[in-house]
Amino acid sequence: MGFDFYGVYDNIITNELIEFKLGDGRKVKVKFVKENNAVKVTIIFEAESENSIELQKTGWQAILDNIKKYTETE
Repeated sequence: MGFDFYGVYDNIITNELIEFKLGDGRKVKVKFVKENNAVKVTIIFEAESENSIELQKTGWQAILDNIKKYTETE
């Protein structure tokens, strides 16, 4: 399953925060917190009404998993 979405960045603080609005106006906040030898990434998003919250969480987790995989191989 795949999907396309786009957004506009509202705020970027290097190594700390990315805030953006998706094309449908929903807001997303991505926080980065250094913990020991790792970085904790937290995504806070406004849910949409078409899909269940659980499905949306699974989608965001898949994005994080792919980023993790990419960064560990680079």
